Amino acid sequence: MNDNGQMEFLTNWLEFTTIKDKIATELETALKKNNDISLKEFYVMYYLSQETNRKLRLQQLQELIGLSQSAMSRLVGRLEAKTCGALERSICEDDKRGIYTSLTPLGLIKFERALKTFNSVIDDLDVDKSIISSVLRNNSMGIKERKS
Repeated sequence: MNDNGQMEFLTNWLEFTTIKDKIATELETALKKNNDISLKEFYVMYYLSQETNRKLRLQQLQELIGLSQSAMSRLVGRLEAKTCGALERSICEDDKRGIYTSLTPLGLIKFERALKTFNSVIDDLDVDKSIISSVLRNNSMGIKERKS
């Protein structure tokens, strides 16, 4: 890539991250205000809701959300607490060291309410959503995993 191409990429990258950060901030604020959950907590409930049995290993969630093991454990603990009741943990039958986290029926209701908030914020955005969808649909912008 030549210098002009690199500068154009950098400009586009900065614009992209600015838009992404703005959207994430608006989502975080609305989810906290309307549903008393963070954006990452919403993501956890989303990923669990997409599973047939509404459960995943804690390690899988950690990788999907991008949190450390301790941060993920604290996040799940908050959603699992008696005051929330959205998640519950169980021991993996195949590997006693593994822990599953599942979305409870109450958690599914909480997720569906939060999804309405999420969709409302997205619908109100002053951004061309078709461009964002197009970029995301194209294999995460063509990013390939690095080989270690």
